[in-house]
Amino acid sequence: MTIRVLILGGTTEARQLAERLSADKRFDVTVSLAGRTKNPVPHAAKVRIGGFGGAIGLTTYLAESGTDLVVDATHPFAAEISRNAQRASAASGTKLIAIRRPGWEPVKGDRWRRHADVQSAISVIGEKRQNVFVTLGRQELAPLLTAPQHRYVVRSVDPVEPPLDLPDADYVLARGPFDVDAETALMLHHSINVVITKNSGGAASYAKLEAARQLGISVEMIDRPEFAGDAAQTVDATLSMIDHWLDSEANLDV
Repeated sequence: MTIRVLILGGTTEARQLAERLSADKRFDVTVSLAGRTKNPVPHAAKVRIGGFGGAIGLTTYLAESGTDLVVDATHPFAAEISRNAQRASAASGTKLIAIRRPGWEPVKGDRWRRHADVQSAISVIGEKRQNVFVTLGRQELAPLLTAPQHRYVVRSVDPVEPPLDLPDADYVLARGPFDVDAETALMLHHSINVVITKNSGGAASYAKLEAARQLGISVEMIDRPEFAGDAAQTVDATLSMIDHWLDSEANLDV
């Protein structure tokens, strides 16, 4: 029996999970990407680009494709996609498993302030000009326009188009993982004294936090949205959940 799996992707965990499942002949794997990144990293499975049309569209896709299992391996900040997955799974009767890497936690020496959103982070930096290193999604940069007195260094995988209407903004195109030495050099080169970032978790982009700690730079940390439901924290734990589900299904068929 072939088990059709839809992985809602865009993360390292999604890519790793697709590789592991695709190596198992029981699974027919499709990875869905939103299409926001122009040149996504290659995957070991079929890749579908673009949205589904909300929860209703995803429900229709699951039914028409005969999907047996959905794995929500989206970014921790992709709250709307996760909600749509939960609704579509319930409506279609499709098994849903989620994977969420643990968030970062401050350690000794960190100078963090935590925020619910980007606007809150911008508002506490103050009126005095600061050199701000920004690592946010391209769709989340608009609040920077409310504080044009600062100098911004914005890093993204794809270009910010059109550029922000700011008097002093530099753009760095790069894809992680990043190392501490490179992050330290970047911050020193641009005389950074504030970092604005999201609590994405994971190792690929943690180096900027370690560099900020070593340099004594303050970090305005955007907390991730609440996730309703249980989730595995690693790819291995996700595979264990899938095996447990398959065992349960097999027992029901006996």
